[in-house]
Amino acid sequence: MIFKKTKSLEEKFHKFLNLTNETALVFLEGVKCYLEKNQEEFQHYLTLITKQEKEADSIRREIETVLYEKTLLPETRGDIFDLLEDLDDVINQTEETLLEFSIEIPDIPEKYNEHFLKLTEFAVNAINQVVKASRKFVQEPTNVEHNIHKVYFWEKEADRQSEKLKRAVFRDDSIEKLSKKFHLRYFALHIDMLADKSEDVADKLSIYAIKRSI
Repeated sequence: MIFKKTKSLEEKFHKFLNLTNETALVFLEGVKCYLEKNQEEFQHYLTLITKQEKEADSIRREIETVLYEKTLLPETRGDIFDLLEDLDDVINQTEETLLEFSIEIPDIPEKYNEHFLKLTEFAVNAINQVVKASRKFVQEPTNVEHNIHKVYFWEKEADRQSEKLKRAVFRDDSIEKLSKKFHLRYFALHIDMLADKSEDVADKLSIYAIKRSI
């Protein structure tokens, strides 16, 4: 266990992972409310995810400060730093994307609700699996591959769903304005990006785990 001599640091790290997971779930609920045109509930989740993002930033800084003070091996400390930054980037992306819904108010035809919801669910599944892989990394560094493969699976599903959605939109003659099609594509890309970022973290975790096994 990487944090076996620093229990308080381990607790902070798991709290950060919990927040990563929670922001993904809040993002999913926020998108659901937007698609259902439930603005009051959407605003609730937007406020909540903004609060969670700030809390995650605070915890990340606390962990990084403690890491400087602890006697972890420099390489291990560097891996944890990078992992925190990458997961924080995922959290930021969830908050920023939900905020973009609030700012740009995309007009999503009801027939595409299921497409967007599936895409969001696949992206959130990828985040959940990368959180599980990160948790295993600090407990059993050589036992992360199972969850990493699940991240890859959901990232591919998100890519497939994103492509399916974009193809449908650009072949939809009922959407007359090309600008509206571009707008729908823009939001599909940003949701899909969550899965891409999760895949990037999974790639790095795989390398970190290999280094721990040598």
